[in-house]
Amino acid sequence: MNQNDFVVVLCTAPVLESEKIAKALIEGKFAACVNVFEVKSYFMWEEKFCDEKEDLLIIKTKKNRINVVIEKIRELHSYEVPEIIALPIIDGSDSYLSWIGENVK
Repeated sequence: MNQNDFVVVLCTAPVLESEKIAKALIEGKFAACVNVFEVKSYFMWEEKFCDEKEDLLIIKTKKNRINVVIEKIRELHSYEVPEIIALPIIDGSDSYLSWIGENVK
């Protein structure tokens, strides 16, 4: 495995949903680790300014599992258009990346 085999997926979710999403991703072996941070999001939705308290999920997984991660998030997420963005990991600790590889099936 090399660094290009791994990604970080960012997803915002309502506070009451973030734990459910994180647990499902870890228990299903779709992700090795999910960090959850409280954030305040500002955005336009249906031509209206919104400011919401949300959680930001930082999901570490394999690149070849992105579609499964997206599918699971959509299944559990209440938003019509949830934020789901995958970013490549361009470098990192070999031992940490190996750990991700061992924990994502």
